[in-house]
Amino acid sequence: MHVRKWRTRTAATFAALAFTMATPVASAADATASNRSAHTAVHAAQQSPAGTAQLLDVDYGTWQRDVAAVVAVARPYIEQRTSGASGEKQAIVLDIDNTSLETDFRNFWEYPTPAVKPVLDLARFADSRGVDVFFVTARPGIIYSLTQYNLRKVGYPVSGLYVRDLPDLFDEVSAYKTGKRAEIEAKGYTIIANIGNKPSDLVGGHAERTFKLPDYDGQLS
Repeated sequence: MHVRKWRTRTAATFAALAFTMATPVASAADATASNRSAHTAVHAAQQSPAGTAQLLDVDYGTWQRDVAAVVAVARPYIEQRTSGASGEKQAIVLDIDNTSLETDFRNFWEYPTPAVKPVLDLARFADSRGVDVFFVTARPGIIYSLTQYNLRKVGYPVSGLYVRDLPDLFDEVSAYKTGKRAEIEAKGYTIIANIGNKPSDLVGGHAERTFKLPDYDGQLS
């Protein structure tokens, strides 16, 4: 997945500001109504996070429901797969942007970026079943520490984090991620699930099952 984009305020915010500045206050009653409308708009903005996804017209509530639907399939599989593991070293692999963290639904100055709640719950469930949780991301190595802090701050168990160092930049993202899963297997792990929102997160094998979250035909990074 691409490194998180630096983003500006949404066009809707600027449009609302321009409208407010251009509209005179005709009366005290109009001012009261205007204040109520502004309060409603602020409340709505708080309920629907801003970010790149909003500019792309990806609905936050729909995305959350679509993610939860995938997690609802993954959870019973992990529960079944971890029953009677007999000492097997098991792991799951997670992508980060718009898989583990709400990257495109938040502005860049919102740090730490909130977790994708259904995926956070799934990661904690897997951890409670003795499964190690690894993150493989196309983010550059220069933000390794910030990324690791963000994941832990929002509550993820982190058994390992893989970022793209300089040599990895010459590989296709899918090849890079496949190679990192192979490295995890070389440490003696069986990767029982690989979860991401892009085909490049999931192709290449080295996982028993894959679970694809929505990216809406590539609209999410």
